[in-house]
Amino acid sequence: MTRQSFAFCGAELAAVYVLAEGGRELHLAEMTGDRSVLYGLPAILAVEGHSPAADAFRAGASLWLSPKELAAYIESDPHHFPGRIMRHTGGASPAKVSLGAVPLGRGTKELGCLVVAGEVPDGFSPDRRALLELYADQVAASLESVAAHAPGRAAPRPQLGQSLVPLRGGAFILELATGRMEAHEHVLELLGIAPGHFDGRVESLLACAVPDDIPALMAVVEPDRLSATAQQLAFRIRRPGGELRWLGLRCRVDVDAEGTPERVLGVVADAAYLRPSEDDVSIVQRLSATLARARTIKDVSQLVVDSLRDPLRASRVALAELESDRLVVTLLDPPEPDAWPDLWRSEWRSEWPDAPVHALPTLQSALREGHVSLWPPGADLEPGLGGIGPGGLAVLPLPSDGRMVGVCLVGWDEDHRFGPEERSLLTATAGLTGQALMRAHALDAGHELATMLQRSLLPRKLPELPGGEAVARYLPATAGLEVGGDWYDVIPLRDGHVALVIGDVQGHSAGAATIMGQMRTAVRAYAVEGHPPDVVMARANRLLVGMETDLFATCLYADLDMEEGIARLVRAGHLPPVIRYPDGGTEVMDIAGGPPLGVLPDEEFPLNEAGLAPGTLLILLTDGLVESSTLHVDDGMRRVCDVLAAADPAEPGRVADELLVSASRRDDDVAVLILRYDGTRMRPLRTHWTVWRLPNAVLHARRYTARTLRSWGVVEELDAALLVVSELVTNAVAHTQGEVRLELTLSADRLRIAVNDASPRSPVKPAAMDWEATGGRGLLIVEASSATWGSVPLSGGKQVWAEIPLAPRERLHSSW
Repeated sequence: MTRQSFAFCGAELAAVYVLAEGGRELHLAEMTGDRSVLYGLPAILAVEGHSPAADAFRAGASLWLSPKELAAYIESDPHHFPGRIMRHTGGASPAKVSLGAVPLGRGTKELGCLVVAGEVPDGFSPDRRALLELYADQVAASLESVAAHAPGRAAPRPQLGQSLVPLRGGAFILELATGRMEAHEHVLELLGIAPGHFDGRVESLLACAVPDDIPALMAVVEPDRLSATAQQLAFRIRRPGGELRWLGLRCRVDVDAEGTPERVLGVVADAAYLRPSEDDVSIVQRLSATLARARTIKDVSQLVVDSLRDPLRASRVALAELESDRLVVTLLDPPEPDAWPDLWRSEWRSEWPDAPVHALPTLQSALREGHVSLWPPGADLEPGLGGIGPGGLAVLPLPSDGRMVGVCLVGWDEDHRFGPEERSLLTATAGLTGQALMRAHALDAGHELATMLQRSLLPRKLPELPGGEAVARYLPATAGLEVGGDWYDVIPLRDGHVALVIGDVQGHSAGAATIMGQMRTAVRAYAVEGHPPDVVMARANRLLVGMETDLFATCLYADLDMEEGIARLVRAGHLPPVIRYPDGGTEVMDIAGGPPLGVLPDEEFPLNEAGLAPGTLLILLTDGLVESSTLHVDDGMRRVCDVLAAADPAEPGRVADELLVSASRRDDDVAVLILRYDGTRMRPLRTHWTVWRLPNAVLHARRYTARTLRSWGVVEELDAALLVVSELVTNAVAHTQGEVRLELTLSADRLRIAVNDASPRSPVKPAAMDWEATGGRGLLIVEASSATWGSVPLSGGKQVWAEIPLAPRERLHSSW
């Protein structure tokens, strides 16, 4: 097919070679323009052969040859050079013909190569080269369009009436400092502007665009929104006669030595093949109108999901913001964790899910290039992306202010073949979404501050527990300032105990969050001191009453013996815990409670006790999960019991996620703390002895320790243990008043020796030691004889402890 109408930036001939199946040959798919410039182009080129197209394709970079360079290229291998410069009368002089070869699909897919030639005696200038490369991007888009409609062909061919090389197109150069534009007459012809009537202002060209598409165009041509990377856009214009036409825009930014944008080089071509259906146009129009009213990140995310998932019949949609090297997920739809790959599921464990960009190299590349990427069914993608769209995946980088601010992923489970109209729809959606996200950030600064405060006050990681596993979830309210007073904590205590705490401070404000942080710190401090649960609650109550606040708080505190399975619980105005038994039965525990904290200064809180069998789930929750303006608390508690009865107790994290699935619209915060109690496989052996304050008190302590350790089978470490006992008991008797208590604990691999006394003063190891002194060496001896030692505060005193590692041995199973 010969066409004489092609002429662009000095190129008078264009030939499109596409990569054939197998990847070893380039097939000529179309040639257009003035064939008198260059003739004899073969239909097939070997990828490994000697030709400009093959060399450029292999290198992945454009090859430009001036007439002199072209002559030298031919002479280097005249027998294999494909195509010969015209030498007959009427043809271009060989001394004037320049040639260029531009790979198609660079950085995404290897599609083929565009060969251009023209009578340019001095070779293609840098500006012409840049514009021809942008034109090649237009050809690549057209080629992808053909391939999408004719999958499986070895070498895609254009359909009847469609050309791979956009004939109606032209170039422009925009000077950013002045706003003046130099536009090719073909650009003006496409826009319906007579060349003599163009005033050189970019605003005159923008005025031809459909109003809904102007924001996306402004994102390309405004100086403060430019990127040094190539950008693409499909947009609509209304010609003087009322005709609606789709155009494709490709542009690149020239920057100065300091990186400041100076010029925009662009190519505009007819993009009729990208014309979407009326439904797709209405989708973009509705999305543009609704995003203009969005005020929060979540609003933007939900509107995009609602606009894309059902119309495109997509299986899942994800939106994520780019923060440093992390993708912070703002919305996953559907919300069920099972619908997403393991990478996303494992990261989606709180209100602030995120995933590392480096774990998704395909996504990282798309964000770097800033182009919409469409991956067909069965594409070779990393599991974190392939699992989102096994039947097809669209990756939409979201641009704004000259950078990528996030990404939208649209995935299909069934085989999905992308039509050309979908690229236009998705590209327009990406531009609108990126700008809306930035507007939401500007309007949502208070929310960002509140979220940062919330993150700093709640534990980011729960401790590992012997004999069980604890998981927690927190979701703020979806209405108002998204910061509240819900908190949770897991506190490891001595002797195999662990404290589980959940609470709720009245209100939703920074003040409520501040009180929450103070209460969490206070409860943790009282618990670590060794107070029983009812004393912990009473002291926290008095503390809140004494604060200068009118807020009150509810709280549930559980002290669980991980060895015996005995839980001691105290409730202060809070919902009772829910328990799931190993056989699948569920129950809301009926335990006595007191008023909320901060109401009555001298209130006492009843202590409740319950036994847990291995395999039991203990669930502590706040009222935001089970109560709202449309849900009564009794109905909410029944729903929790139903979810727990059907859940798999082996995965407490999954159980917590299932509890949160239905809490989509929340009037209040939601906090859930779940403990799966497994029980310890081997119970430590424990004993204690009260040290009499006699002149030979240390001797009695040594004798008691020796008898005990021999009965436990500890022989090799006996001398070291007796030395530690001597020093700790001596220090306690000599430097404190009141009762001294010796505690011995034998676990699987270590012996723990602890001495409790009534003095709150912690021992201090001397910085320097005079070995001629009569005292002061005790802690140095303890440190030398044990693997580790330390001191912890207790109610009314302290405990000094040391641990001695044990050699492997047969353990006794009796207990004292």
